[in-house]
Amino acid sequence: MAVNINYNYYIVALAFLIIYLSCLGNCDNNGELLGASYIFGDSLVDAGNNNYLPTLSKANIKPNGIDFNASGGNPTGRYTNGRTIGDIVGEELGQPNYAIPFLAPNTTGRAILHGVNYASGGGGIMNATGRIFVNRLSMDIQVDYFNITRKQIDKLLGPSKAKEFITKKSIFSITIGSNDFLNNYLLPVLSIGARVTESPDAFIDNLLSHLRGQLTRLYQLDARKFIIGNVGPIGCIPYQKTINQLNEDECVELPNKLALQYNARLKDLLASLNENLPGATFVHANVYDLVMEVISNYDKYGKYLYRDFNEANRFVSASVACCGNGGQYAGIIPCGPTSSMCSDREKHVFWDPYHPSEAANLIIAKQLLDGDPKYISPMTLRQLRDL
Repeated sequence: MAVNINYNYYIVALAFLIIYLSCLGNCDNNGELLGASYIFGDSLVDAGNNNYLPTLSKANIKPNGIDFNASGGNPTGRYTNGRTIGDIVGEELGQPNYAIPFLAPNTTGRAILHGVNYASGGGGIMNATGRIFVNRLSMDIQVDYFNITRKQIDKLLGPSKAKEFITKKSIFSITIGSNDFLNNYLLPVLSIGARVTESPDAFIDNLLSHLRGQLTRLYQLDARKFIIGNVGPIGCIPYQKTINQLNEDECVELPNKLALQYNARLKDLLASLNENLPGATFVHANVYDLVMEVISNYDKYGKYLYRDFNEANRFVSASVACCGNGGQYAGIIPCGPTSSMCSDREKHVFWDPYHPSEAANLIIAKQLLDGDPKYISPMTLRQLRDL
């Protein structure tokens, strides 16, 4: 009898061990796989892919990451002082690990079931975007890389469970388009010829045609839950304000005008995709209006608005880069070891000449997760997760 009891105990223990090893931290209490984030985009959400590229666009140098607790304050390739919007959203949706950079050597095996980040500083919708940086991952390449991941998930879970995992438990986040204007169409000298031969409307047509194809490819690879961010007020970043010698409350008109033109058309594109791709949900993140609201009324906002905002935590600047050098707004030279750095990082909307601080990312993430329909529609990210 003792032998049978021990044998039965051994079988039960072995079963639990198999379940544990098959989950490795990515299952709920019932042994079901948790959701994953697959993140595409540019430096706003790059988690370190550019560390593995021979490129001029890198953020794996101090003091970038100084407030990123997971790395002990060391740089990881994130273009901010702490977490990106993608990091914060993943945490709040209950994902146990940050989505790992596709190009990182540890992006193998079941680690990809936590999510994978394909974003690349300097990347854009168009393949020519960001060529000034020599190397970057365009959106086309990022989708190619997800195709590799998709095949790996099939091998890990089997085709049937893999398809269910991708369609029902995975969110596809796309934050791209800014570089197509800043480091392509509006790029001084290099883009003058393009602007002479291609009107803004024609360029935006081209952008959206390419993006439609890229999103459709992801759909064909079983992606169903999408969140797409529009282009923010790129005429208000410290770099633009510095080189155009603007007052603190001014923004450069042309970049913002182009962003608004693109954004209006993007919203139409997402409505069309929602109608024409059965089973897919495309959520529109109105990043432009959200960031403009924070910039215009920065003294009403601050890092701890997300939890326990109080007077002491208000932003003090939405114009000056916390880390940078050059000009009135420290907006010429990117953040690096020789840059000047503010002491009150949580009180600046911008970390460097181009990118928001973790404090600003927290506010943006809150709206994406639980926010006002004017910023996130037709549903919030929590609602998208629970579909």
